[in-house]
Amino acid sequence: MANLKSIKSKILSYKKTGTVTHAMEAVSAVKMRKSQERALSMRPYARAALRMLGSVSGSIDALRHPLTQERTAGKVGIIIITSDKGLAGSLNSAVMRKTEQFILEANLSSNELAFFCLGKRGYEFALRRGFEVMHQHTNISDGIDEIEFHKITDKVIELQMSGALREVRVAYTDFRSTFEQQAAMHKILPLSQKIMEYIVKEIPPDRGKYAEMAEEINGVQSYTIEPEPEAVLAALLPKLVNVAIFHKLLESKASEHSARMVAMKNATDKAREMTQSLTRTFNKVRQAAITREVSEITSGIEAMR
Repeated sequence: MANLKSIKSKILSYKKTGTVTHAMEAVSAVKMRKSQERALSMRPYARAALRMLGSVSGSIDALRHPLTQERTAGKVGIIIITSDKGLAGSLNSAVMRKTEQFILEANLSSNELAFFCLGKRGYEFALRRGFEVMHQHTNISDGIDEIEFHKITDKVIELQMSGALREVRVAYTDFRSTFEQQAAMHKILPLSQKIMEYIVKEIPPDRGKYAEMAEEINGVQSYTIEPEPEAVLAALLPKLVNVAIFHKLLESKASEHSARMVAMKNATDKAREMTQSLTRTFNKVRQAAITREVSEITSGIEAMR
């Protein structure tokens, strides 16, 4: 009886776990669809914005701007975008491994790094490794807009313009499909034509209503800027840097909910499988106990005769 009670307790536990994971799967599915739609609908805007930046970044006035100047002095800024919660498979660990791989390949010491953490998991990662965290922001809403996002990226832009940073890279999760997300590391600052071409190339066209033709940036065009080149570039370049980083946040959000939905579906399936297995074991043990009791009763009757 004790064994039967233990098995029954496990069955109830797995059923409750399956109920919770199924609910989380449903919630993640809804959030995933919204995040996917927002991330994918943002791609044409990001592509156009980055193409515009690629066009003006080759002008003489743009090359003089602090956001486009190459430097050897200053720290390397890393914007690491992760989730605040777990239960999303290897999503966050993949971004952290990508970050560690870059640091190792670039042979950078902790004194040469400055972290900007968007998400709790990335913030905890930076603290564990002893890296300097210049800014951290957690619990970023799925509904955050590009204007509100300026509050986060303004610090990065300010440090790059002051010369405290020599370059800035973004570690995030690139959304490819519901079942495919890839950790990526892209250079954002200082801006250049080559960087813009690479980023645009890494935004693949998608099927369905979001399908778009892949386009190339064909050289640098000459622009006559009014009223003053400095005034226009001072407004344009920070805006487009914000767009580039914001788009990567949207990609990471879509990836997070997709990964969590898949993880919760796998957990639900596993809980159902374990429940069925334990139920069969429970039935076998119960049947054996019944057979033993019947045998004892029959033996008793025979003994009384």
